[in-house]
Amino acid sequence: MVSAHDVPSGKLISALAEQMKSVPSVQVPDWAKFVKTGSHAERPPASPDWWFTRAASLLRKVYIHAPVGLSDLKRAYGGTKALHYFPKHHRDAGGSSIRLILKQLEQAELVSKTPKGRVLTPKGRAMLDKVSNELFMGLSKENKTLERYA
Repeated sequence: MVSAHDVPSGKLISALAEQMKSVPSVQVPDWAKFVKTGSHAERPPASPDWWFTRAASLLRKVYIHAPVGLSDLKRAYGGTKALHYFPKHHRDAGGSSIRLILKQLEQAELVSKTPKGRVLTPKGRAMLDKVSNELFMGLSKENKTLERYA
């Protein structure tokens, strides 16, 4: 069986983002087109579908690093900020969008909250494994050396 560890993360996230658009509880709030993702970012995201891409990325991170808390995710999505002529320093990402996406994923029953952090539910794990398997089958058709692993 193919898991999320076995496929390229960029392709998995883009395929999973397309599936996130069909999940009814994952909705883009009105303020999402105006907000930056953190103090390190200069502008809001340019992609109109960044909310679904972030939701897919969060789902993958919870799959790989579970149990994971909000502060861990804020650190992972943060970046460096140039401070005039001083050296760059790390800044955590803003927590509002991450928190709201996690709440939406909980409503969709893809993620659940535990005392140690958030983990995937069996429904969320099945969704990720299904998308990973479909993606791997497509990759194995392109690259014949991968067929023996399918």
